[in-house]
Amino acid sequence: MRNKYFNDAIIGNKNMVASFTQKGELLRLFYPQSDYKQFIDFLNVGIKINDSGIIYLHDDINNSYDQYYSKDTNVLNTKINNSYFKIDILQTDFVPTKENVLIKRYSFENNNNIDLNVSLLLHSGLLTNSNNQVSGAFKENALMQYTHDYTVSIFSKEKPLSFQINNTNESIPSGVIGGKDYVGMSNDSSISYDIGTIKPGEKKTIDIFIYINENSKNKELLEKLEEIKLLDTKQELENTKRYWRKYVKNHQSIEIDEEKSDYHKKIKNIYTRTILLYPLIINETTGGISAAIEVDEGRTKCGRYSYCWPRDAVSITEAFDILKMEKATEKFYKNFCKNTQNKDGMWEQRFYTDGTLAPCWGYQIDETASVVYGVYNHYLKTKDEKFVKDNLKMCEKAVHFLERYIDDIIEGTGKFGKSYDIWEEREDIHTYSLAAIFAAFEAILKMYEIVKPQYEENRLKLEQIAKANRRLDKKLRQIKEYILMHLYNNNQKTFVRNTQDNKMDISLLGLVYPFKVFKPTEKKIENTVERMNLTLRTYTGGYLRYEGDNYINGNPWIISNLWLANYYLDRGEKKKAQKCFDFAVKSSTKHGFLPEQVNNQDLSPAWVIGLGWSHAMFTITMQRLIN
Repeated sequence: MRNKYFNDAIIGNKNMVASFTQKGELLRLFYPQSDYKQFIDFLNVGIKINDSGIIYLHDDINNSYDQYYSKDTNVLNTKINNSYFKIDILQTDFVPTKENVLIKRYSFENNNNIDLNVSLLLHSGLLTNSNNQVSGAFKENALMQYTHDYTVSIFSKEKPLSFQINNTNESIPSGVIGGKDYVGMSNDSSISYDIGTIKPGEKKTIDIFIYINENSKNKELLEKLEEIKLLDTKQELENTKRYWRKYVKNHQSIEIDEEKSDYHKKIKNIYTRTILLYPLIINETTGGISAAIEVDEGRTKCGRYSYCWPRDAVSITEAFDILKMEKATEKFYKNFCKNTQNKDGMWEQRFYTDGTLAPCWGYQIDETASVVYGVYNHYLKTKDEKFVKDNLKMCEKAVHFLERYIDDIIEGTGKFGKSYDIWEEREDIHTYSLAAIFAAFEAILKMYEIVKPQYEENRLKLEQIAKANRRLDKKLRQIKEYILMHLYNNNQKTFVRNTQDNKMDISLLGLVYPFKVFKPTEKKIENTVERMNLTLRTYTGGYLRYEGDNYINGNPWIISNLWLANYYLDRGEKKKAQKCFDFAVKSSTKHGFLPEQVNNQDLSPAWVIGLGWSHAMFTITMQRLIN
């Protein structure tokens, strides 16, 4: 599998998600959820015109491209103009809301003054391994690529012109495929369709379906393929557009006047794309939230991204609440968090969105603290006391674990005190981690105040709450004292990120936003932010995560800028906040996606397009700036 680092466009429904390049090439296809399974190694689509060889739609010297989403939808259009043959192709990709099938509609228009005889070819390679090898077959006019537990079928309402199961690589360049085998052991196979003669000024259209079936029993599969062929694809396209436009309308909680300027149009574009992205990264069954659509399956540059980190998800749920997606927030806490919490009260580093444990390399104490903070933060938005009571036991278990952690730090026993930092790189006692725990303790104290009236007849519970109040009040003081004593450098007059080094780190802002350990106007905080501006700010106005950051060559991060924007908003310095926010806006893609990192030379995405955390911080900051 080649490295496919940039998902320029993303479409899908609740179960099937697909990503594409800006030239319309299908990169990834996930089913039955956005983080598992990914089936596509490659899907090369091309046309043969008259006596030409294959002309790949995503890669030809004579092709020019214009890609856009249908307004306020997850319907993607890629216009391809081939200047040599003077043919325009409109590729429209969408997944219906009620059918888990990727529909690829190709419309061909002949702008030449001669007839064009056109055929469409699809060369499909699936991901394969020795334990679940892909094979190919041609049955009932469908190209079926199957393993032990699933089948991916490519087909159309139109009868195929030809197919090839084995050795496609040898014949596909000519634009003519064929062979004697109807079944074989190849993981890549091909199918072609005769579009026919297109006269000057004439248009012709064909729909291609890609369907994934987890149960590859032949009879059931063939029946489903026939059912899909009966779809009115034009109507399905309109229904899909209508669904997403209604979805956007229902979740637009902030009014943005895009008529004011191109800048406001860009903000509206990011805002709308955020609303359309989030349902594609939520596990509808469990409430798990994927950090992003995967970018690096081979782990060549990172440890992968399509996992649910509790901390990232907590930020995203705050955005959910702004976007009127409260039910998704509640499912995350009441379902996903409850089912993934360890017996001792902690949450591991990351999970698959179905709730199973993902690959990890240690524990991060702020993951656990963030969940408790997030539960109370959701209450602040909804004032739903039942939600607090329903999640109180889960939060109490988490707080007990956090208390043991703090006791270990104060007593210096060395059993729990070191955990990984927010960036998952260093094991130590970290300022951000302690700030998150501080906020978790404050959160549960406030939750106790909310639920106490419901326990008027339960003397034991009230006594338990009173004891917890006394313990946690003491620990809040201890955390603050520890930070001032061990995580403040008296020589440089700033806070430091851990007990081992004095490097500036944007996560030190957690002391103020969102965890409120200190006030934003305190001198020690002001000195720290002043040093951040000297050490982390780049000449483009973007902020690094920390001094010496070399991950993906070291770039500004969207969340760094938006984090600082929220600090300035806490201080009432709106102009400074606006400048930080503007950097994020300028760094968005044509389609309105926000990356994780930004190339400091040209402000193009440097890594992970459509990061849920970036979109969450954008939403939170935008609301505060506007309101």
